[in-house]
Amino acid sequence: MLVASVQHAPVYLDRDATIDKSVGLIHEAASNGAELIAFPETFVAGYPSWADFSNASAFDDPDQKRAFSMYLDSAVDVARGDLDPVVEASAATGTFIYLGIAERSMSSGSIYCTLAAIHPEHGLVGTHRKLKPTYGERMMWADGDGNGLRAHDFNGTRVSGLNCWENWMPLARAAMYAQGPQVHVATWPGSPAISLDISRFVAMEGRLFVVSSGAVLRDDHLPDDFPVRQQMLDIHHRFASGGAIIVAPTGEVLAQADKHEETIIYADLDLDLVRQERQNFDPTGHYSRPDVLELNVDRRRRDPANFTD
Repeated sequence: MLVASVQHAPVYLDRDATIDKSVGLIHEAASNGAELIAFPETFVAGYPSWADFSNASAFDDPDQKRAFSMYLDSAVDVARGDLDPVVEASAATGTFIYLGIAERSMSSGSIYCTLAAIHPEHGLVGTHRKLKPTYGERMMWADGDGNGLRAHDFNGTRVSGLNCWENWMPLARAAMYAQGPQVHVATWPGSPAISLDISRFVAMEGRLFVVSSGAVLRDDHLPDDFPVRQQMLDIHHRFASGGAIIVAPTGEVLAQADKHEETIIYADLDLDLVRQERQNFDPTGHYSRPDVLELNVDRRRRDPANFTD
C-alpha cells in the first residue's frame, strides 16, 4: 500500500478554501499512486495556535471573543455536507482519507477536534472527536467521546487514527490495537519534535505502520483582520513547523518531511512486515492478559441532548 502524509498550511480560518485545497492535494497525492492520504490535525480550517501565542486565557477580552467567533464560523458542519467535496474526491481517486477538522457542535457554540475517516466507496465512515484537548486547546475545544474509536477496512487492510496527544494515551492506543490495524494515522498541529518519538514508539508497540501528518503555519498565513494577529506576531512568526513522518513496525523511519516545508511525503508499505513483527509481540493478542488486565470502551455518541418525538 502506498501512503501519503500531507504537510501543508491550511487557508487559515477559511473552511471552503481549505476544503478546496484539500481536494487539490488529494488529487496530487493520488496521481502519484497514493491509496491512503493523511492530513494534519484540524487542517480544516486550522489549529487554534493563538491558544499558545497570545493572551488567550484573558477573560471577557473583546479580541479573544472575536477570534473565537471567527473560529466557530470557519468550523465544519458535517450534517450540512461541508465535507461533500472531500468525499467526492475520495470516490473519484479511490483513496482513503483521514482529514483533521474543527467540527462545529450541535449547539453551534463549541468545537470538537475531529478526525474524519472517508472511504472511497462508503463515504464518511468515521468522525472521531478528540477525547481530551491538550493544555491551551481546552479553551478552544470541547471534550469528545469514544464513538470514533474504530478501525476501518480498506482494500484488505485495517486502518486506524487518533488525534495528536491521544497517541500518548495508553488506553486509547490499546483500544485501537485491539481492532487489528496494520496502518495507524496520527495527526498533529505541526510539532516534529513530538511526532517523531511517539510515532516510532507507537509503530514498535503496536507492530504496525504509523503515518503522521503535521501542518505548517507562519505569519503570512494569518488573515490580516484576525483580531489577535499582532499578539501572535509579538511572540513568534512561526506557529507550526510540520512533523510529517512515516514509520515501519520496526521503528525505521521510511519518510520524513523537512521542517517548515509544504510538501507531501510518500512510502510504499510492505504489510507482510506487520505479520512478521507480531511473531514475537502482539500487544492485544498473544502478548495480552485479559484475565488480569481488562479494557472497556464506551463507543456511544455523547450528545448533550437526545430528543424523542
